[in-house]
Amino acid sequence: MTTTSEARKRRAKPMSVDERREAIARATLPLLMAHGRDVTTRQIAEAAGVAEGTLFRVYDNKDAIVDAAVAAYLEPGPFRAELRRIDPQLPLELKVRLIIDRFHDRFTGIFGVFAALGTHPRPPVDINVDAIVAIFAELLEPELERLRVPPATVFAFVRVVAFASALPHFSSTISLDSAELASLVCHGIAHGPPGGPPAEASSPAAAGIPAAGIPATDLPTTEIPTTERSEPCS
Repeated sequence: MTTTSEARKRRAKPMSVDERREAIARATLPLLMAHGRDVTTRQIAEAAGVAEGTLFRVYDNKDAIVDAAVAAYLEPGPFRAELRRIDPQLPLELKVRLIIDRFHDRFTGIFGVFAALGTHPRPPVDINVDAIVAIFAELLEPELERLRVPPATVFAFVRVVAFASALPHFSSTISLDSAELASLVCHGIAHGPPGGPPAEASSPAAAGIPAAGIPATDLPTTEIPTTERSEPCS
C-alpha cells in the first residue's frame, strides 16, 4: 500500500521560475511556425500544459513569450551538440556533407521562424565563433595534413555554402544537394593548376581553393527578403 509520504516523494519536483519560462518558450516555438504572431495565449498554455494565468506569472505579455521562444531557438548550444555528434573518423567528404546538412537545417529553420513572424526579432545571442571553429578543428583533425586551409576557413566556406543553399528565394533555383556541395567544398571545380599534372579527385589539395581563405571573422551576411534584417547564428 502506498503511503502519503511515498506519494509525495514520487510527485514531480515543482519547476523554478526559470525552468517554467524555458518550458513555455520551448512549447511556443512550434506554434509560431504554424500560426506566426496570431498564436493565442490559450494555445501556448495548452501546449505547455499550464493554466493561462501561469503564463503571465512568468512573462509580462504574449510578445515576451514570443521573443523568448525565438531566443531559445537561436541559442547555439543544441546546434553545436549536433555537430559534435559527427564522428571525426568518417571520410572527409562525408563529414563535410553531414556538417552542411546540419547548417542547412539550422538556417532553414531560422528563416522559417522569421517568415512565420513576418519580422526579424533580435534577441540577445552570444555569437562565439571560436567555439564552433574549435568543433571544426576536432572534426577535421584526422585530415589536417591534407588540408590547404585551416579549419576556420573550412568553417567559413561551409557556412557560406549552407547559408546560400537555405535561402528561400535562392534554394528553389538550384539543384545541388548536400553531397554535391560537399564535393565542391572538398575538391573545388578544377583538377589542378593550368598546365600542371591532374590531381587525384579524392585529395582536397587538388581543390583549387586559394590558400588565403576567408578569415574567420568575415562571416557571411546577406539580405533576407523580409522587412528587417537579422544574422542567423551558429
